[in-house]
Amino acid sequence: MMLNSFQRPASLSKGDVIAIISTARKISLDELKPAIQIIEKLGYKYKLGKNLFKIENQFAGSRTERAEDLQNAFEDTEVKAILCARGGYGTVQLLPLLDLEVINKNPKWLIGYSDVTVLHSFLHHNSKIQTLHASMPINFKDYNTESQSIKSLFLILEGKTVSYKIPVAKNNRKGDAEGIIVGGNLSIIYSLRGTLADLDTDNKILFIEDLDEYLYHIDRIMMNLKIGGKLDKLKALVVGGMSDMNDNDTPFGRSAKQIIYDAVEEYNYPLVFDFPAGHISENYAIPMGKKIQIRQDNEFVYFEM
Repeated sequence: MMLNSFQRPASLSKGDVIAIISTARKISLDELKPAIQIIEKLGYKYKLGKNLFKIENQFAGSRTERAEDLQNAFEDTEVKAILCARGGYGTVQLLPLLDLEVINKNPKWLIGYSDVTVLHSFLHHNSKIQTLHASMPINFKDYNTESQSIKSLFLILEGKTVSYKIPVAKNNRKGDAEGIIVGGNLSIIYSLRGTLADLDTDNKILFIEDLDEYLYHIDRIMMNLKIGGKLDKLKALVVGGMSDMNDNDTPFGRSAKQIIYDAVEEYNYPLVFDFPAGHISENYAIPMGKKIQIRQDNEFVYFEM
């Protein structure tokens, strides 16, 4: 029997503490200031990981230091949610160092996107804990408290249901769907194939987005997922931003959207393009691991999350 959803972490209330850590690239206090201002304006407190401003080459400290900050945030009873400061690369280095027993005893919201897809997949695979695919502090400078990216993030943290209404895109495949939504960055999903963080997509709604990839590599990824059985039992496929794609001197001949469309053309589940999430101007929050509903008419796609 399919779960209605994974375990939902406790909702936040005004005055609760949100930990800010980095599992990947380094970050400075100046880069964090816009996020701190928004967190405080919305009535929350924050706590910085003790290693947050460490630097080891491009990373926010060593893998041990980054893992320690993540583990400490789960263990700290004062912390009610964990906000990853930024992506980049490096989150996968932490997986062998994490104590799942501690995490499972202290479920709380883990927030981020891009490279943080590693943790979404890891927690879904091993803990069945809901996580939040949403904007990160490195991006907060582009928003205010009234932007949908920020409002949706905090509404979900506070236990609210969010509703989205987006225009129907040209290559959508009509249909309604209900199911647990999983996914994140397409390249990260591909990189986790065959690991302890491999994504289970059977009977799920799959969300994907990506940035700065070569078109032939998008095709390679989609073929891997298709041949590996990751695309044939979906409830629906939702595609966010496919931003700043690259091509070779000899053109590949298809856009990222066309590559994705062709990979799932033989299936009959709903297909939704241009969902406003990912490496784009708006990054609507998605409660990964939650059972959601999708409905389409001739003009709009409606999401209940």
